Amino acid sequence: MGFQHGLSGLKAASTKLEVVGNNIANVNVVGFKQSQAQFSDVFANSLGGASGSNHVGIGTRVSTIAQEFSQGNITMSNNPLDIAIAGKGFFRMNDNGAISYTRNGQFQLDKDGFLVNADNINVTGYPANANGQIITTAPANLQLSTAELTPQATQSFGLGVNLDSRTDVPAPLPAFDATNPATYANSTSGAIYDSLGNSHTLTFYFQKIDASAPPLVQSNWNVYAALNGDINDVELAGAAAGAPLPISFDGNGALTLPAAPIEVSVTLPPVLGANSPFNFKLDLTSSTQFGSQFGVNKMSQDGFTSGRLAGFSVGDDGVIQGNYTNGVNRAMGQVVLANFANPNGLRPLGRNQWVETGESGLPLVGVPLSGTLGALQSAAIEESNVDLTNELVSLITAQRVYQANAKTIQTQDTVLQTLVNI
Repeated sequence: MGFQHGLSGLKAASTKLEVVGNNIANVNVVGFKQSQAQFSDVFANSLGGASGSNHVGIGTRVSTIAQEFSQGNITMSNNPLDIAIAGKGFFRMNDNGAISYTRNGQFQLDKDGFLVNADNINVTGYPANANGQIITTAPANLQLSTAELTPQATQSFGLGVNLDSRTDVPAPLPAFDATNPATYANSTSGAIYDSLGNSHTLTFYFQKIDASAPPLVQSNWNVYAALNGDINDVELAGAAAGAPLPISFDGNGALTLPAAPIEVSVTLPPVLGANSPFNFKLDLTSSTQFGSQFGVNKMSQDGFTSGRLAGFSVGDDGVIQGNYTNGVNRAMGQVVLANFANPNGLRPLGRNQWVETGESGLPLVGVPLSGTLGALQSAAIEESNVDLTNELVSLITAQRVYQANAKTIQTQDTVLQTLVNI
């Protein structure tokens, strides 16, 4: 029996050395999870069953090689498509239909725009449509389009101004002339875009008028609009081209007319080749009339010119944003994560990949920050969770254990040799 004790100890110590050596070898591997050799004793009952308490075990054995899925340190990188998981979860990968899972988030685009790792395995997630809306169907291979972003004509224009209630009304009221500042009190302008992405300057002129005010209406104004300086190219609320839009405020300075966004139609020169006329909504409902100087509090519009893809960014919820040269950011897809009831039940494949087994349970797939899934960090990687100092100490310990077991074999050999020599 003595030889068997030592032999089992040698095998156990050798396995420990292999596990520690593998941990040390992978200390610089992104997303690597260290392993731990777990042992148990071996005990043999007598043929007639257990009797008494003077039985001696017959050695040790390796119970399992367990992986430790603790969080590794997160460090920054220069690649915006490097993604680190802070918390639980695995990236879901697709290798020609074979689904695997990894914590290594070093990704890049292949020649077809698919998001892949260094082994050309596809990252899966939810795609986005042409308008940047995420489609939460079954996870699919993420493909990020690098095509030029087509222009979008302005569909809505929001303008919020404060008109000074102390403004005097000229008497007599002069005819409006965009080139004569004496015929209006204030003006402001912003850009709109046609169907080809051409930018046009839309200017608004505010003229205070003296009108018989109905109840609650304290003051009236006329609003004129000009496209690239020409008021005859703009129709406000269905009125004739160049006609003003009347607006009114109550005694608290709140806008009462118009109470909702109005339709605006603009006519473009035929030489541009864009759709003409084109219509959009003008929202003035956030405008006020207080006893303070004129000011623009809000100006927004949803049109843009064409743009080329300048880069990517990934949010903590896994949404990949394309950043274009025209200043537009658009969602291009969303990375999904998967978690398991028993991650230690996953079977390692190498190359930082695991596959599910019956012991791991079914994958719980979802978007980052949902359920128990962690958050993502762009331009970052998760380092190996191997503690090199601890592994070096374990290496020394395993070496001493190996030497001690070799010594028991040597001692048993000495005893046997003595018996043979009697």
